[in-house]
Amino acid sequence: MPRLYLATPVVDDPSSLTAALPGLLAGRDIAAVLVRLTDTDPRSMITRIKQLGSPIQNAGAALLLDGQNLSKHVDLVARSGADGAHLDGVAALEEALPRLKPDRIAGVGGLTTRHDSMVAGERGADYVLFGEPDARGQRPAMDAVAERLAWWAELFEPPCVGYAASIEEAHEFVRAGADFIMVGDMIWTDSRGAAATLADVLQAIRQAHAAMRASATAG
Repeated sequence: MPRLYLATPVVDDPSSLTAALPGLLAGRDIAAVLVRLTDTDPRSMITRIKQLGSPIQNAGAALLLDGQNLSKHVDLVARSGADGAHLDGVAALEEALPRLKPDRIAGVGGLTTRHDSMVAGERGADYVLFGEPDARGQRPAMDAVAERLAWWAELFEPPCVGYAASIEEAHEFVRAGADFIMVGDMIWTDSRGAAATLADVLQAIRQAHAAMRASATAG
């Protein structure tokens, strides 16, 4: 069954999120957490990453750093004890790989074409992400993301991640063949609270997976 990949809000002061994470992650099958930080000096960023790393890694999830914070500081991954990084585009992946591999995870998004996706896989990306917002907050339609996930899942070995901005998208991306479902702002902006939204996403993943198994059995 596809697993959940949680992206944090952009964090300046990590204290409230650090306090909330143990309860949010406990008992939930969350494979990884993408930590997004406001840009500041490396020493301060390392301190913040380590604060967040304790509840994330103690819950059994991998801690990945957002590549937006790493354009000049890929060494922060190792220095902070993070498990890897999520890079934006093939060029950023190629630049970071020598300092991440073989010990740490190197994932990549910002893949606007099939060709870029294939190049990322050939270069050694540990996963590819489809559907995330760009720098202007724009993202592809749900059907376009589902089509890209289905294409990748059918033809390539590295895992694919679908960025879901709604419960409906989470369901559809599982059906399309995503190995992981990433959720971000929809978790943190829900008036019911992050835990309730996470529970809904996980339920959607389970339901979509069960429907796929039932369909395969019937076929």
